Amino acid sequence: MSQNAPPAQPDRRADTRDDDSAEPRRRASRKSAGGITLRDVAQLAGVAPITASRALNTPSAVSPKVLQKVKDAVERTGYVPNLLAGGLASNKSRLVAVVVPTVIGPVFQEIVHTLTESLAAAGYQVMLGQSGYENSREDALLEAIIGRRPDGVVLTGIMRSAEARKRLLASGIPVVETWDLTPTPIDMLVGFSHDDIGREVARYLHGAGRRVVAVVGGKDERSQRRMNAFAREAAALGMVAGAAPVAMHHVSAPTTLGQGRKGLADLLERQPAMDAIFCSSDLLALGVMIEAQSRGIRIPEQLAVVGFGDLEFSRDLQPQLTTVRIDGTGIGQRAAQFIIDRAAGLEIDEPIVDVGFSIIRRQSA
Repeated sequence: MSQNAPPAQPDRRADTRDDDSAEPRRRASRKSAGGITLRDVAQLAGVAPITASRALNTPSAVSPKVLQKVKDAVERTGYVPNLLAGGLASNKSRLVAVVVPTVIGPVFQEIVHTLTESLAAAGYQVMLGQSGYENSREDALLEAIIGRRPDGVVLTGIMRSAEARKRLLASGIPVVETWDLTPTPIDMLVGFSHDDIGREVARYLHGAGRRVVAVVGGKDERSQRRMNAFAREAAALGMVAGAAPVAMHHVSAPTTLGQGRKGLADLLERQPAMDAIFCSSDLLALGVMIEAQSRGIRIPEQLAVVGFGDLEFSRDLQPQLTTVRIDGTGIGQRAAQFIIDRAAGLEIDEPIVDVGFSIIRRQSA
């Protein structure tokens, strides 16, 4: 009988037990692969999750002893709070978007650094965006920024796109325009007049005895306004050769040292009588000085050179570079305070601030 017995069937109960035991293992493995949660931090600190949350978000609401326990647990676990979830609950992102034409332009580094430091001290982080100069991506960039609902937006320059302006106004996000002036900002403004700079540099060179001037300038809108204002004032002061207009050499932005060298070479062919050049950046001015020295042109005896930006190297050149100084630190501090105050619900008494500029007189002019 035993020989004719059918073969033993698999023990389905055993199969079921294997499946049941495998599922918890899979669940455990998924859990272990997940991130550390606030509950994990609270458990390690020996406090309730709500207490751990208070310690991280409003430290003053818990005792120093509890705060230290939670900090220790955070350090041991590497926990990073979910700012998105917190932002949804509080309607605050703790992010401020800063838009600059280029992240490699040294003239904007001072304001970005100051904004970052000033906002960080108030618990905000900076999200940096690059809009570009020619074929600007500003509209698309701002649409992406507004969709993330930062607590503030700081723009380099005046918003001239009607569509982007409308969207920023509709968003209700505090906006600070910088690096320019207008009587009708979107919200708040900290800047200076590019037209005034051009006029004052022309007057400065005229007062220094220069009589035939030229320009090497970037094609971006703000540089063009400085250069055009300079050319108009210079022409009004008679700083031209005969009936010819002020010679101008235009270059793409961001500007470079090499463009300055090429600019001087071009201008020497077109206006050999020139005795002064105004450059829309210190880098262009440096290129002009290098090209002049390579040609045996003495600065400032034969050619005066004025830059814009007062970059760190300008005072270390030989001869030192005369340039226009913009208070990037002051702009950054004031713009940051505008955002912080508005986020706190405070009224801004003077939403337009003109920080002005200075012509730094050195050896090159």
